[in-house]
Amino acid sequence: MSVKEMTAKEVAKKVINRDELFILDVRNESDFNEWKIEGQNIAILNTPYFDLLEGVEEIMDSLPTNKDVLVVCAKEGSSVFVAKMLSDEGLSVSYLKGGMKAWSEYLEPVKIGDLTNGGEVYQFVRLGKGCLSYMIVSNGEAAIVDSTRNPDIYVEFASNIGVKITHVFDTHLHADHISGGRKIAEITNATYWLPPKDAQEVTFEYSPLDGGNVVTIGNTDIDILALYSPGHTIGSTSFVIDEKYLLSGDILFIDSIGRPDLAGLAEDWVGDLRETLYNRYRELSEELIVLPAHFMIIEELNDDGSVAKPLGTLFAENHGLNIADEAEFRQMVTGNLPPQPNSYQEIRETNMGKITPDDDKQREMEIGPNRCAVR
Repeated sequence: MSVKEMTAKEVAKKVINRDELFILDVRNESDFNEWKIEGQNIAILNTPYFDLLEGVEEIMDSLPTNKDVLVVCAKEGSSVFVAKMLSDEGLSVSYLKGGMKAWSEYLEPVKIGDLTNGGEVYQFVRLGKGCLSYMIVSNGEAAIVDSTRNPDIYVEFASNIGVKITHVFDTHLHADHISGGRKIAEITNATYWLPPKDAQEVTFEYSPLDGGNVVTIGNTDIDILALYSPGHTIGSTSFVIDEKYLLSGDILFIDSIGRPDLAGLAEDWVGDLRETLYNRYRELSEELIVLPAHFMIIEELNDDGSVAKPLGTLFAENHGLNIADEAEFRQMVTGNLPPQPNSYQEIRETNMGKITPDDDKQREMEIGPNRCAVR
């Protein structure tokens, strides 16, 4: 039987549609345990490539014979080798094109909804990294919020729907992924905005995202007033779009809250985090749809693949929003911090403009799961 190729886009559709998929992941056990493809109907077996060099006979009993098997490795080559051996044994086999590197970078665009005076909000779901970014479209113009590293995805999407990118925002200085915001702004001649309290060490020019800014995209105002929301970083800023959507950055997620320690200041910033979540956000309409910059677990995805819920629902269901005692909250946050993101200091320095790693190095720096949350 012939070996087929499966793209990251095709895998993403299976994850979103909750289709059944059996994966043989041939990476090393440590890499697999840290980060893998996940989905509600995905079965997965990890057997390192080096254990299969002499043949696949020992794992044949663990593989299904009545469904396709997708072989996954880091870059592609090892999975092609193993897939050919499985095909020779009579199985229907595919390999993941580009490997886990391709999976890490793929973005699935999902339309969130319409704006009152015309326009739309799109969410770009990075399933392999847990990153979420946004495009707000109104009257032929677009704003990008919290973009990932590859600017081409957003530029091409805007071109395909016939709009011009005029503004690019980062809600904060990211530490778990490299922002493409500056590159998008350079390509499109858009204005790049960054909270100044996060930008004290940056080496480039930017427009300061201060309280009181109202930025217009077509017919839509992005109102920054009263939404300075520190806690994940000292400059973290949230946006209310069209009085419908709350872009919460890395402060509030669907099933968790933001971690305050990625600049080494957990004890200092945990109070800011509580103030934002328990006071500033409580003053907002509970009908606002929360659109975060990350998700932590696959169960946070809605049926259409989006990650979004009303603020009132999160007040009722998100554990991080329901700890009345401040001391208990502080202990929950600082005592449950997950491991630091891979290369987070290098990523911060890249986003500051202090270092400029090449593409391969940047890709390597970003590999791994989302670690921006406390749950």
